[in-house]
This record gives sequence, C-alpha cells and structure tokens, in this order.
Amino acid sequence: MLIKRLVFLLYLLIHANTLFAEGNIPPFFEVNYKLYSDGTRIGLMERKFFKNQDNSYVFRSESKTTGLISLFRKDHITEVSNWNFIDSNFFPLNYTYQHTGNKKNRDVEINFNWDSEVIVNRVNDSVWKMKTEDGVLDKLLYQLIIMVDLKSGKIPNKYIIADGGKIKEYRFEKIKEEVIETAIGSFNTTKLARYKKNKQETFLWCAHELNFLPIKVITKEKDGRISKAIIKSLVGINY
Repeated sequence: MLIKRLVFLLYLLIHANTLFAEGNIPPFFEVNYKLYSDGTRIGLMERKFFKNQDNSYVFRSESKTTGLISLFRKDHITEVSNWNFIDSNFFPLNYTYQHTGNKKNRDVEINFNWDSEVIVNRVNDSVWKMKTEDGVLDKLLYQLIIMVDLKSGKIPNKYIIADGGKIKEYRFEKIKEEVIETAIGSFNTTKLARYKKNKQETFLWCAHELNFLPIKVITKEKDGRISKAIIKSLVGINY
C-alpha cells in the first residue's frame, strides 16, 4: 500500500477542457523520483513522456520498492496513458494500471471510445461502462495537463477523471509561490493542494523552470502518515 499511496501522490490535477497549444506542450522527458513514507526511503518512481510512431502520445510511470524494504515487499506498479489530441484538445485513448507484489494484485484497464461515447473500465474481473463527458481524462494524463495549464497562466481548479467505474471531480487550489531546493538544483515553484472528503491532503510543487513539472509531492493520509516523492534526476527538460 505504501508504493500505491506514493504513486497516487503524483496523480494530481488536470483541466477538463484545456486547450492544447503546441508551444505549451512539455518537451519529451524522463524523470526519476525518490519515494518516502514517514521519512523512510522505500522506493523509486520513473516517468517517461514520449510519442508513438502512430503520432499518439504516451505517458508512462513505473514504481517499485528498493533497499531494505524490498527484501520484505516486492511492490511494482506500472501505469501507462496513451492519448491523442484533436482540434487542440486532449483525448485519452487507453489507460492501464498494474500493481503486483502486494497481497492483492490489481489490474486496471480503461478504454475511451469517443465515436460511441462510451468508456469501458475493467478492474480485475469487474467491468463498468460509462458515458464519455467533454474533457474527461485518465488518472495519469491529467498530470501532464496541469503542467500545460500552469505554463499558459491558468490556475488548476476542477478536473474530470474516469476513475473506478465513475466520473469524478478532482479539485485543487493554489497555495503560494515557493523556492524549493532539490538534488538537481533550486527552483521557483507554484504550490498546489488537493483536499479530499476523507481528510487526505495532497500538496505538490511545480517548478517554473522545468515547464511546471512537479518536483515534490507530499500526501498527508487521514491516519496521520506522510508519503513523499522528491525529484532525483531529469533528462529532456533543460535547467
């Protein structure tokens, strides 16, 4: 569950109807984060943004336990968002999520059929169908769009996400501007927050100099535990 919480940390934000300006799209990149739980380092996360040969886009995330904790837990989480853009709008095509090494493995797939206006969501052996909504996104794609929003001067507010057989709203607010020191340098950031009804709080710091890539994410769980992701290395975005 530790790695799962940390993965969702970075599952932040997204604007349902964000216009996709070519000049605002982040450059393709590969970023690595160190993952912590209550101050103890427990794993690594690698994320890649690239383009397929068919001109669709891919955002991929892979997380796993490392160090001493990996002797007792072999958590491995892989997420992939495949998407396109038409008439300057984002259109998710397919989203997958696999979590292995836990007591209960989890296998999720979401297919977006825009022609028939249907979203098919499978979680292990359970299947749900939902009607598409304008601007609906998957749980990984929205993290790229928040970078686009911030770079274009928009403050993230409400995002429409297909999640767990439902269409949900993710709401955020801007907290402040703050300078953050990291392993790859010091950056000016915009701090955002997401508050959930279960009293879970998520905060993220998006670096101005890195096309507003999140460089730090902290989640305060309702039971008081704190999960954290901190940038370790970055390739593809100049700084």
